[in-house]
Amino acid sequence: MVLSKIISASSSQKLINTLPLTKIILSQYYSKQYSISSINNKILSNKKINIELQKNQLIKTIKANYNAKPLHQHIQIKNEEDIDFYKGLAGKTGGEIIIEMLQRLGVDTIFGYPGGYALPIIDSMNKYRDIRYIVPRHEQGAGHMAEGYAKSTGKVGVVIVTSGPGATNIITPLADALNDGIPLVAFSAQVPTYAVGTDAFQEADMVGISRSCTKWNCIIKDIKELPRRIEEAFKIATTGRPGPVLLDIPKDISAGKLTKELEKFYGLNFPPCEPYLFSDNPEGELRKSIHHAARMINNAERPVIIAGAGIFNHPSGPKALKALSRKANIPVATSFQGIGCFNENDPMALHMIGMHGSVYGNLAIQAADVVIVLGSRMDERATANTDLYCIGARKAEKRGYGGIIQFEIQPKNINKKVQVTEAVEGDVTENIIRMLPLIQSHPHKQWNNQIQKWKKKYAFTYDRAIQNQEIIKPQHVIEELNRLTERIKRNIIITTGVGQHQMWAAQFFRWKYPKSLISSGALGTMGFGVPAALGVKLGNPEKMVIDIDGDSSFSMTGQELATAKQYNIPIKVIIMNNSAQGMVRQMQEKYYEERYSQTIMVNPDFDKLCKAMGCETIHTSNKASLTKDLKKFIAFNHPTQSIVLIVDVDQGEIVYPVVGANDGLHEMDLGNLYNLNEPNYEEKYF
Repeated sequence: MVLSKIISASSSQKLINTLPLTKIILSQYYSKQYSISSINNKILSNKKINIELQKNQLIKTIKANYNAKPLHQHIQIKNEEDIDFYKGLAGKTGGEIIIEMLQRLGVDTIFGYPGGYALPIIDSMNKYRDIRYIVPRHEQGAGHMAEGYAKSTGKVGVVIVTSGPGATNIITPLADALNDGIPLVAFSAQVPTYAVGTDAFQEADMVGISRSCTKWNCIIKDIKELPRRIEEAFKIATTGRPGPVLLDIPKDISAGKLTKELEKFYGLNFPPCEPYLFSDNPEGELRKSIHHAARMINNAERPVIIAGAGIFNHPSGPKALKALSRKANIPVATSFQGIGCFNENDPMALHMIGMHGSVYGNLAIQAADVVIVLGSRMDERATANTDLYCIGARKAEKRGYGGIIQFEIQPKNINKKVQVTEAVEGDVTENIIRMLPLIQSHPHKQWNNQIQKWKKKYAFTYDRAIQNQEIIKPQHVIEELNRLTERIKRNIIITTGVGQHQMWAAQFFRWKYPKSLISSGALGTMGFGVPAALGVKLGNPEKMVIDIDGDSSFSMTGQELATAKQYNIPIKVIIMNNSAQGMVRQMQEKYYEERYSQTIMVNPDFDKLCKAMGCETIHTSNKASLTKDLKKFIAFNHPTQSIVLIVDVDQGEIVYPVVGANDGLHEMDLGNLYNLNEPNYEEKYF
């Protein structure tokens, strides 16, 4: 693809002079956002770029001299009407400007850890009593607290840490937030500007280190640009698909003073996020895509919806999803991160699909003739072997009536892993609402009857017939928790660590409400559960917050219960203790001839450890007492104290189903739990 297809010859040289990019980089970027077929079928226009270029006569434009991302970034003087938001900052230090701007942007909670180079910022908080600052036991905990706070409330999570190791310790939460689409703004203190690049004490190149795990980052080199950069950080973190942004703040910037009111503002002119950006007629393109999607759905005989986390990015998302399912009688499956967007007690619910998903959900996805993907990246854990994904829909596409429809806000996620039949770009919920009037009601009676048979035949289960009746099965713990909380689920938010317990929570707890599960998805971050629970509780003080954790995952960040004690944050934690890294041990059992190398854990006395951090504790090792102890755990209602339930569970349990990376979703390993007997399944649907 050549540049002239995007930019006219008369303006291309002028544009290139303003961009920190080459022709090659620009063309490579757009080839990532659109499939080759979509590029060939679209007339790409430079209309919007030309408008910006015409403004160039009145606006001073300077190349961005650091952190250039694909697509143009340039700094421009904003119009005078934008200045009022920044009034009243003269005479303040950089640290005071940061806190003042955060307050103006509506921030009420900051997570972070102080340090020498961060002191000008931390000290400024003494003048701003309306913002609370939560200090964890480790900076990684601060990042996960901010994630839990942001994901459960829809607000931006804010982190402030010191330089060097303090800053590098939040890399994992930043990567986790980028992968799962969580809006964070992180401030990392830095050595003074004159010392940058000299290997100074506690210096780390945070711009370079964090580039691959943030939507955008920059180092502040002039105090005059600080207010605008902070506002930009919030805009970028919340625009399009949410994600993390990092601002690196040298100490001479945070300690220096702004001597006079700002009159001109140099801000990042990041590109607009509306769909079909380079089309002559974006509204027409969107309308065409929506109408095509509606026709495919109306003509479908076996439609299925896959709902992902994108549904949560609009307040009306779950409502619009339900309306689509009801109107067209379409069953709804979810990705792991989409759990809660559709009531799992609804007869049309197929629950979580994928590697450890429901048998009936996976069978339905493979057999469907039209698959509607709403706000999901189609991660390999949800698709397994992409060459064998949605076989029925691909066959129907070849016959001219079916296929895969993807509703997606981030263009680069379209056709990234799975080639789709139709892509509807833009906000998922808004486009569902636009499509609803075009959808015809269809009973799909035969299809839905088949799905109900599968649901009855292949319900989630485990081996309940054990010889030793004292042994507690981990699945039973989740089943009992689900039963005992059924009437109060509206008031409960659950976090998890990562591992077997996470998958059993997804399988055996019936999720009824949006944002009721907060967990690490794409990155799979062990240790997420406890600090995320603290962030969730701070953002939702009226809710009961329960962390379902494994012993290995808890051991990574369990010290944050001391943070809960210090700040009187009452959470509830269930430690399912099998004295092993359960998911890895499971892989060793199945694929490495039971060589359990380095996965058997020697744990501390969790009862004493948690009591030392001010928690009430209950220890359960007998099946007969589990229900009684769970009731006590749920009923515990102290305004400031946390409670931990330690449950000793069977080490040998395996999460089923399992779909291998080279298999299709219909090719499930079910152990001895099911007899997958579907005569003529492939002949009938493929």
